[in-house]
Amino acid sequence: QKAFQASLMVLATFTTACNAQCYAIALDNNQGNVHTQCKDINGVIHPLNSKWRNSYCEECYCGEREISCCNLILEPAGFDATCEKIFHESNCSYTVVEKNNPGKPCSVGTWVV
Repeated sequence: QKAFQASLMVLATFTTACNAQCYAIALDNNQGNVHTQCKDINGVIHPLNSKWRNSYCEECYCGEREISCCNLILEPAGFDATCEKIFHESNCSYTVVEKNNPGKPCSVGTWVV
C-alpha cells in the first residue's frame, strides 16, 4: 500500500509539473532556409537548440522551425481573503502573505498554472 501511495504522489507531481500553457511561433522559412538562431520577443538572439526564460516568465526553446514557449508559473488560489498574493519577477514565483502583516505567510490550498 505504501508503494501505491508513493506511486500516486509521483504521478501527481509529474502531472502538475507538466501541466503548462504552451505556444509556438513559426520562424520565417523563405526559400527553405535552415535557421541557426532565433530572435525572441525582446529582440535577443538565441542559438539553435537553446533554452531561455523570457521577460514573461516563460521557458522558451529555439528549434529549427519555431520558437516554443511554456508558462510554468504556479499561481496561488484558494487562500484566505485576509491574504494577498505577491509576484516576484526576479524568480517568477508568488508568495501569499497577510494583508495587514506582510511578514506573515498564509497557507495556500491550491496552486494553478
